[in-house]
Amino acid sequence: MTIRKSGLLTRRSLLKTTAATGAALGVTGVNLFNINTAFADMPNPADVLAKINVGNMVKKEYREQYKLGDNDELWDPGKDWIRTVDWEAVRKEHAGKTVRFAIGAADRESAQDQTQPFADLSGIKIDLVAIPDDSMYDKVVAEFLSGNAGFDAIQFFSPWLGDFGAQGFLKPLDEYIAKWKLPFDDFYETYQRNYGHWADKGVLGIPFDCDIQQVHIRPSIFKKIGIDADRVTSIPSYDDMIRIAPELNKVEKGVNGIGMMCGRGFWATYTWQHIAAQYGLQLFNDKWEPIFNSDAGVKGLETIVALSKHAIEGVAAADWPTNRAAWLGGQIACNISWQDSGTQATRADQSKVGDDVLTIYEPRVAGGAYAPPNIAGSTSCVAVTSPEPEAAFLMLAYLTTASIMAINEANANGVAPGYRSVLTNAKLQSVSQPAKVWGDALDYAWCAPRLPQGFQIDQEIGFLINKVVVGEMEPKAALDEAVGKVKAIMEKNGFYKGADPMNYAATEPGFWMGKGKAAPF
Repeated sequence: MTIRKSGLLTRRSLLKTTAATGAALGVTGVNLFNINTAFADMPNPADVLAKINVGNMVKKEYREQYKLGDNDELWDPGKDWIRTVDWEAVRKEHAGKTVRFAIGAADRESAQDQTQPFADLSGIKIDLVAIPDDSMYDKVVAEFLSGNAGFDAIQFFSPWLGDFGAQGFLKPLDEYIAKWKLPFDDFYETYQRNYGHWADKGVLGIPFDCDIQQVHIRPSIFKKIGIDADRVTSIPSYDDMIRIAPELNKVEKGVNGIGMMCGRGFWATYTWQHIAAQYGLQLFNDKWEPIFNSDAGVKGLETIVALSKHAIEGVAAADWPTNRAAWLGGQIACNISWQDSGTQATRADQSKVGDDVLTIYEPRVAGGAYAPPNIAGSTSCVAVTSPEPEAAFLMLAYLTTASIMAINEANANGVAPGYRSVLTNAKLQSVSQPAKVWGDALDYAWCAPRLPQGFQIDQEIGFLINKVVVGEMEPKAALDEAVGKVKAIMEKNGFYKGADPMNYAATEPGFWMGKGKAAPF
């Protein structure tokens, strides 16, 4: 960062003087100071950073709703990488380069807004390659297998990390994290381990969209059945949720008691994992053998069946867009969904719910675990074939920095921060209704390992869970069959042959962050 003092020669003024002198003397092809002159006339980093603020980047109606000042800090400046990195060092090494960034079409807008500020700071141009979300996996795999991927960096659905990591498609980032002092340890540990590290191969990704599933309720509906809503005691257990669900269903015309996603495939799997985790669900033993047809798995599925009897119509086909529309439309009293349901519900341009929303701490299970579920989300990685891997890393570090991720949350756009310094920020908590509970929950988070073909595994389990929800199978029989399908997928991917593609001991600590900890209440 340049500091201008009267009578002193700054680094930038030296560069300008040197460039001008070289031109006047007719010196060509010579760089006497071994300096990248591509950034000699670039903006002062401090001037660019000053514009990355609430006033310029948070929607006007949201600033007014929460009485935000233009320079209110929803983050800790000391842990906001773009305000601590040496931009002149970045420019010296990388100005003039272009990195191609492959990103799902749904997240393109949030990245597009940042291409110019990043170029102004670094001298690196971002060329966005938007790929339709429903074809992204096949497109990316084809690019990687060609041996010459047409992108330097990629942001993708985090369950795919195992597919790409096992094939050696991703560049380890540990050296760049150390060199550029990225505050990677500010990410909650569950995101470090499940969106960043992969097995024993080091850091392969920077967490991008850091999701968690939560339970959100409508206090006005709960009031009508005699419950004064608070974050801890509104629904103490899943047994209580089952008990009050029929009462919630009768309170108000057009409002259903329960919302959840039980659509075929991975949607049903995620809801089952969410609830079964509270019963102590373990997916695998230390030999990577699937063991989720346990009592915990069965009880989780039985709970879903019981809740589905009082859920919104069409719950057996509900995916995320369906659930979101019903919740934000005011049609659900108690919703099991992602954290952004708790943020978006408070925004008048997105929701009819308004202030009538409260995100609660995860309901407990007698003798079970306190295991809030870190499910899905996305990560950002550098292709091992990239000719500019360090420049690509710098771009990803910028896009995932604390201030930009906090601004995403303030804008309720669904791109979720995973930094402790953001979610514990009091000002951020004032504009993000679920943030307090969300941050507290992450120290106990449960997460499925990022296995090769992990998404296919989620799909196969979910097809069978859906059959239970619609009454075609019994819970234990469905999970027994799912175990066989999962084991077959894993065998095809090299497990059980003496050299598993993933190191269990290195992966296991990320399964459940609450292991060995007392529940918070």
